Amino acid sequence: MSQSTRPVTLFTGQWADLPFEEVARLASSWGYDGLEICTWGDHLDLKRAEEDPTYLQGRRDILDKYNLNVYAISTHLSGQAVCDNPIDFRHQAILRDYMWGDGEAEGVRQRAAEEQKRAARVARKLGVDTVVGFTGSSIWQYVAMFPPVPESVIDAGYQDFADRWNPILDVFDAEGVRFAHEVHPSEIAYDYYTTIKTLEAIDNRPAFGLNWDPSHMMWQNLDPVAFILDFADRIYHVDCKDTRMRLGNGRRGVMGSHLPWSHMQRGWDFVSTGHGDVPWEDSFRALEFIGYKGPISIEWEDAGMDRLLGAKEAVGFVRSLLWEKPAGAFDAAFSK
Repeated sequence: MSQSTRPVTLFTGQWADLPFEEVARLASSWGYDGLEICTWGDHLDLKRAEEDPTYLQGRRDILDKYNLNVYAISTHLSGQAVCDNPIDFRHQAILRDYMWGDGEAEGVRQRAAEEQKRAARVARKLGVDTVVGFTGSSIWQYVAMFPPVPESVIDAGYQDFADRWNPILDVFDAEGVRFAHEVHPSEIAYDYYTTIKTLEAIDNRPAFGLNWDPSHMMWQNLDPVAFILDFADRIYHVDCKDTRMRLGNGRRGVMGSHLPWSHMQRGWDFVSTGHGDVPWEDSFRALEFIGYKGPISIEWEDAGMDRLLGAKEAVGFVRSLLWEKPAGAFDAAFSK
């Protein structure tokens, strides 16, 4: 792989407590090519961006100042509220005030849906083709399937997703922007089969694709490399986050036991890229095989490592695996 065609970016979601310019300065000093900008904190306020041209120009000016590009924007937090049931204190903590409003559940869902449409319009103004995020789910609460849940309830959940997201995707189509859903527990698509069912629910429309993040696949015992190959035409974005597995002593389970991050009795933990069990080299080879040309975005999460160390180290680790393809076949030298 060529670094020129595989920009390495930093996802700013875990840095939203810092001013946007400070994150841009840090990323540039560490050698990142650009940012995947989150739409919370002061990093990117979509409402301001749509209503005030000078605000959006200010974001561009900061990027230019530090020689950075923007390749994607992220709506993970607002997207979560589009389909979620229940809507509660958790959502109030992550949504901007204009989306939460009076907290009435359906009103929150509708305003969160409008925020996704707004994201498509702002992305186009920024010259960005991809919005990365979550969808939420009205049926994640039934993941244990007990008390018993009729199949009709599950089917209704996928229909609810389609009813809410098809109008959003109409705006994405109109703007020439794609949505990359992060396959993730608590979302409508969280593993292989739920991803199939999600795509079928919206008739496989091209506006909806996937953000490949292997960290959530690892603890579910999914093969992240096979996922790339299975959904080759839907990998619209890549987030690099790592997971270290510590199962095997007969006590630690995949559900985490409500233990805090980095607790030594957890069955798994998110760790800085390169410090876990994700098969990164095989994954990058698979991305090359399917012809993925987008950015490689580093998502730092590690409760046991300072982020200033982790993010700086991760860009070097990822670049070490983004080598150029050979100009010719290695066995050509054996021919006459």
